[in-house]
Amino acid sequence: MKKLSPIIRQKFQKISTATIATCLYKKGLRNQFVQNVFPLSSLKENMVGEAFTLRYIPAREDLNPVSVFQNPKHPQRVAIETCPEGGVLVIDSRKNARAASAGSILITRLMKRGSSGIVTDGGFRDSEDISKLPFPSFHQKPSAPTNLTLHEAIDINVPIGCGDVAVFPGDVVVGDQDGVIIIPFHMADEVAAECEVMTLFESFVMEKVNEGRSIVGLYPLTDEKTLIDFEKWKNSHSI
Repeated sequence: MKKLSPIIRQKFQKISTATIATCLYKKGLRNQFVQNVFPLSSLKENMVGEAFTLRYIPAREDLNPVSVFQNPKHPQRVAIETCPEGGVLVIDSRKNARAASAGSILITRLMKRGSSGIVTDGGFRDSEDISKLPFPSFHQKPSAPTNLTLHEAIDINVPIGCGDVAVFPGDVVVGDQDGVIIIPFHMADEVAAECEVMTLFESFVMEKVNEGRSIVGLYPLTDEKTLIDFEKWKNSHSI
């Protein structure tokens, strides 16, 4: 799997999903924000990593007794033990939170292995315990039943759908308090560079709005004098 450079990773840690969404919209990508997925706790910095995927299908009772967890090759367990350092485990739970996608033990193991976070469009059990971990975790809502109740882990590191977004292995996953957005890996450097400038400009705009300036000509930037003011301001600021 291709890896983000440390510089690009650091840039995305400071860029909001809102800014990334606008940047991707300008490039024609309008469906990259994972729907109905929320962080379990406040984040000190953005979750950033390459997508490592797990796909669930509807469970069939004769194939999903609790004894399947004794198999070391069970796909859910393998995903936890093979998600690479710095990667984000993204789970396709078919937007179904009536049974858990994982619980605190597996997520703690993922954290200890050096992963950057976990995302499901379903739910987690032990959600209070997970919320106390220093580990970015995103889900739809808490769910106590074991995943076997409704979900059968079937594939690892294949293209999936998560919250109505197509996620391919290696895509860049960024999460903040608003939620999670997916960036095609081949666009990551370009998006990071553009979003860095956008973030600076938004900081400039906020400063001017707080000073009492009208948004007309400022946001969006259509006034030439404001552009000159921004260029001067930019030289003494960074994100």
